[in-house]
Amino acid sequence: MKYFLILFLAMTTISCNQDKKEKTEDKKNEMIPVEPDGGIGDGALSIIDNYIASIEKAHKKEAFLKHKAVSFNINILFGGKPHLDGKVTMLTNSTKIRIDKKDESKLIYDGQKVFLCPEDANEKGARFDMFTWTYFFAMPYKLNDPGTKWELGNNRALDNVDHQTAKLTFEKGTGDAPDDWYVIYTDVNESTLKSAAYIVSFGSGGDTSKAEEDPHAVHYKDFQMIDGIPFATKWDFYGWNEEKGIYGDTIGEVTISDITFLDSESNLFETPENAKEIKL
Repeated sequence: MKYFLILFLAMTTISCNQDKKEKTEDKKNEMIPVEPDGGIGDGALSIIDNYIASIEKAHKKEAFLKHKAVSFNINILFGGKPHLDGKVTMLTNSTKIRIDKKDESKLIYDGQKVFLCPEDANEKGARFDMFTWTYFFAMPYKLNDPGTKWELGNNRALDNVDHQTAKLTFEKGTGDAPDDWYVIYTDVNESTLKSAAYIVSFGSGGDTSKAEEDPHAVHYKDFQMIDGIPFATKWDFYGWNEEKGIYGDTIGEVTISDITFLDSESNLFETPENAKEIKL
């Protein structure tokens, strides 16, 4: 009897130790968001990477990128004046873009160069229009693009509700305007992108002092679900500064409609005849 008791106690001890070991291993394998280069949670995403991933998940990035291309109508008013009215078609990875304007002129980015058709059309702001509005549309899917640098910020009020913020800057040589920066606002519960403050450094020649004096912010509103993916169909633009955040009256309005996914790019992004290249 004595030997049976000793054997029972030994087996119980081994079983308990095994349970503790398994729980320890499970805990070690959990992907806990940590600061990079230190802390616990070996192999986990950093806090900022986890934050970006949560935005991408909220905006269904994986589902969005499964589609080849997307088109939508866009109407832009700035300073109370019409700025652009037309249809945008773009690959979901943003590598090719086409804008068909109501005045029958076209802008095409074939993945390498920007073209304007017809060649005698007004080219003022053509390159800016090509990349700016499509960036605002596709921003939730471009947060991890090459050359992006992130810094998590404090909570800021938007519509009297606290939102998490983070600042986006770019490495030198990234895109047409690497001196741009953005401060994004996300819903603390849903992780959706609700606003982005920014400067426009395009055409500044590297001197951003004027742009830094006049940051703006886009406020995404009127979200609609298209194929299970949320899209803001109204964008309002305001002034913005570090102290006040978004302030003042609306300075610009963008309306998005008829969002449609396409399964093929066909010849949409081929350079048409009677076109000229718009260089940086």
